[in-house]
Amino acid sequence: MGAVVADDGPSGVKAPDGGWGWAVLFGCFIITGFSYAFPKAVSVFFKELIREFGIGYSDTAWISSILLAMLYGTGPLCSVCVNRFGCRPVMLVGGLFASMGMVIASFCTSIVQIYLTAGVITGLGLALNFQPSLIMLNRYFDKRRPLANGLSAAGSPVFLCALSPLGQILQHEYGWRGGFLILGGMLLNCCVCGALMRPLEPPKKAEATKEPAEKKVKKKLLDFSVFRDGGFVIYALAASIMVLGLFVPPVFVVSYAKDLGYQDTKAAFLLTILGFIDIFARPVCGMVAGLKWVRPRCVYLFSFAMIFNGFTDLMGSMSVDYGGLVVFCIFFGISYGMVGALQFEVLMAIVGTQKFSSAIGLVLLAEAMAVLIGPPSAGKLLDATGRYMFVFIIAGIEVTTSALVLALGNFFCIKKKSEEPHTKEEAAEREELNKSENKTPEDAKVDSIEVEQFLKDEPEKNGEVVTNPETCV
Repeated sequence: MGAVVADDGPSGVKAPDGGWGWAVLFGCFIITGFSYAFPKAVSVFFKELIREFGIGYSDTAWISSILLAMLYGTGPLCSVCVNRFGCRPVMLVGGLFASMGMVIASFCTSIVQIYLTAGVITGLGLALNFQPSLIMLNRYFDKRRPLANGLSAAGSPVFLCALSPLGQILQHEYGWRGGFLILGGMLLNCCVCGALMRPLEPPKKAEATKEPAEKKVKKKLLDFSVFRDGGFVIYALAASIMVLGLFVPPVFVVSYAKDLGYQDTKAAFLLTILGFIDIFARPVCGMVAGLKWVRPRCVYLFSFAMIFNGFTDLMGSMSVDYGGLVVFCIFFGISYGMVGALQFEVLMAIVGTQKFSSAIGLVLLAEAMAVLIGPPSAGKLLDATGRYMFVFIIAGIEVTTSALVLALGNFFCIKKKSEEPHTKEEAAEREELNKSENKTPEDAKVDSIEVEQFLKDEPEKNGEVVTNPETCV
């Protein structure tokens, strides 16, 4: 089931870049789809909840907010669990939590109970699946990792396009309680995806030499040494600023269209356009990022994606009709897909395989604070001014600023890393492997005798003297 030692992802194991890795990629695709699309898809049940419990829109919106907060805010907890128990057991437990939360929520009699079940428990379950799936993807892919990240990230728009209509059908046929119960059953597929996350096994020859190294080096449950890496600090700061404005336009674009006087169905179609473009943008961007010339400069491609996204927001603020919003959604879908495909690929490239499990947890925690601040602040700005233009402008400025922080920080502050081990654990493992490759003193004596005999016999072959440049002095 993924023992601690077997699932640590030792540096001596080469990423297969295929084989069972495609099954891991499929599982990561499904997990990413559930994790990002589920908080948005649950919103189709909000009207039924408002009618049954006599509450307002702001009360029901807390369900999605809590789901996202749990997905981002429990990052360090997920890192500790993965480093202690391994990816597969954590994902299996997370799948049970995600399903159990929605099943219990179908029997709730108050909105507070739904907060605790569909919000906290299901959100924790999705978080325990999302982070380990990315860690396993990082271990199974190296050369093809940008493409793998792009394909797995495409799960978000695909599931969003599928879960929202499905939620409306379930609500119409079975009500919100039956819909929650069926969605809870669907979330059990997270356990199936967790079962696909088979740990990479180290080479048999290296197992004997690896045991002494593991006894000397104790694995950290949460490695805070990533903060010593300037590249990680710059990335975490830029990602936090980016998240402040990244999710704002998709939240408000439908309301923007409604305020311009367009029908609800026509306004909601804008998100369909955005999601459809996003589906193709992510894998294509992953393919581009994997090109030989582009991959070493992937951080600058990520910066360009953020600048593109911020500029799209600034241009979208000047939209005055439905056609302008359609054009905005097309370009926003392209830039949003590029950001989604590259954000974790860049983090993997910065910190390496060994520290990624701790780094992603700390980054998600920093982003959780920004997620809770961004959309509500934009809502208050909209209430104060009554104009969507300012909301889009602020979002564009925030995303563009994050791009400049990342690009300029890496260009001026980060030196090229030498080909040295990233961690003490890697150094210890390499040292042990080198020792195992060296021969014992007895073998050295035998070899020296053979060499002397060879040198005596070598000068004469068929009556001719042969000069060997490798052995002659």
